[in-house]
Amino acid sequence: MRNNRNKSDTLRVFGRILKDAKPIAPWLIVCAVISLGAVALSLLSPRLLSNLCDQLYAFWEERVLLGNTNAVLDGALFGKTSLWLTIAYVSAGVLSLLSMLVMNNVVSRHFTCAIRIRMSEKVMRLPISYLDRTPNGEIISRMTDDVSTLGTTLHSFFNILIEGFLKLIAITVLIFLLNPILAAVVVIFVPLSLWLSTKITAKSEAHFHEVRKQNGLLYALTEETFTGFDAVKAFQMEGTRRAEQEEICDRMKQERKRGFFYMNAVQPIVAFSNNVAYVLICILGGIFAAKGWFGIGVGTVVAFILYARMFAGPLESIAQGLSMMQDTLASADRVYRLMDEEEMKECNEETAPEGIGNIELSHVCFSYDPEKPLIRDLNIQVKAGQKVAIVGPTGGGKTTIVNLLMRFYELQGGRITVDGKDISKMPRSAARSVFSMVLQDTWLFGGTILENIAYGASEMDREAAHEAARRAHVDRFIRSLPNGYDTVINEESTNISGGQKQLLTIARAYYLNRPILILDEATSNVDTRTELLVQKGTDRLMQGRTVFVIAHRLSTVQNSDVIMVLDHGVIIERGSHEDLIKQKGKYYQLYTGAFELE
Repeated sequence: MRNNRNKSDTLRVFGRILKDAKPIAPWLIVCAVISLGAVALSLLSPRLLSNLCDQLYAFWEERVLLGNTNAVLDGALFGKTSLWLTIAYVSAGVLSLLSMLVMNNVVSRHFTCAIRIRMSEKVMRLPISYLDRTPNGEIISRMTDDVSTLGTTLHSFFNILIEGFLKLIAITVLIFLLNPILAAVVVIFVPLSLWLSTKITAKSEAHFHEVRKQNGLLYALTEETFTGFDAVKAFQMEGTRRAEQEEICDRMKQERKRGFFYMNAVQPIVAFSNNVAYVLICILGGIFAAKGWFGIGVGTVVAFILYARMFAGPLESIAQGLSMMQDTLASADRVYRLMDEEEMKECNEETAPEGIGNIELSHVCFSYDPEKPLIRDLNIQVKAGQKVAIVGPTGGGKTTIVNLLMRFYELQGGRITVDGKDISKMPRSAARSVFSMVLQDTWLFGGTILENIAYGASEMDREAAHEAARRAHVDRFIRSLPNGYDTVINEESTNISGGQKQLLTIARAYYLNRPILILDEATSNVDTRTELLVQKGTDRLMQGRTVFVIAHRLSTVQNSDVIMVLDHGVIIERGSHEDLIKQKGKYYQLYTGAFELE
């Protein structure tokens, strides 16, 4: 858990935060001007109050101590000074409120929103392998909690800079101008308290880093539990899930407790040193005023007492800021590690395929784990309009071929061409523009049925969507819904059945009307009646297209032009259904059920 962050790393992180804040620089300048005005007015107030005290003390001394009954208080001067004091206090409060509103409602919101948009765009450019190895909840945690922490820190950092260091310097200058001796009493404890604060807060960073890590795990566990909620209930795993959550929460609680212990230890240290200075000023100031030493009067003592109390504010703000920075460093580290992930490389040497449908895989090699080769020297040639089925035991590499065709993963050897063009030398969007997919695991997003059918198209055509639905045998069902094609599908797609979802994905493929179709056992998760509709829909959909069928049930591939048997990444048999049955090889074993999958 130990964090080895050095000073250069810390400066680099803050440099990136400030760089990300450049778009809101004008608003930061506005806030700086407002804050400086508020600071100036707050520093003027003790001087005005000191003048009031001097006027009252002079009147009291003349009338009471010296017995001059003719002494009068200059009401005009006293009223004018009181008026300016009131204006200063009210104006300082209004400006502070205005600065806070601008920072909260404009600066922090725009800053965090911009970072989240950039993170979302970054994720879209990351390879599928990153998303495969990173839980969704972890990414969500970074885009929500960690970015919110950065926004809060920008606000705090600004306050520390303006109302912390600048105010501290201004107060120091003012009190030294008033009286160097009493000023020395105020500032003598500052270096020690700041040094102790820095040392203590540094210990909290490792704990906050672990808190952020555990928070990501909690998001991932929650997302996984709710996504598979039916399975959790069916297998009575509520207790196990609760225990896992409690374990993560307990670790997070312990780390947060340790981190906040160090963070909160700073403020008492600063408060103690300031209180010592405050007591000394009261004692020494009273003695000096009573003795008339160093030209110190009652008004000066009052001003020093007020400035001493004000001195605590910037010190505590700086100390609190130093503590919060440790939490920020942990959050920023997680955000910028995602932002620095290596993106998918794009190439523009080739333009998009012509859309004929010829595909060739030549000497293709690929593995998810370098130590466990999966596909080795794979060669497949498919002519336009052919229906090619790929069958084989689980883990043989069938779905991997789809991933490679769609460029979800990059080849580690060989090449794949579509219409004679190497797909690795063209933008991914161009390579994918000729493919449509109907997968075993259907996916619909939260939106209307019309929007789901037209998903992936550059523009929406209602009539074309209706025709696609009719071809997929789902139009009648859609029109039976209260809002028809404008019916909203919820985010989990639980308001329509599995078979209806599958038919909608077939309609989507019809709508896109692309020359190459990938089918991943589209009928495996539906009832018998819906299977007939899905089969009819896919049969019509395959006409005139190049088709790859990933088969789990061999009864669905008998009419394929070519059937390829894939085992451990190698094609061991290929031919028509009749030819492979006659060979009585592995396909025959799979088809007759004589081959037992490992």
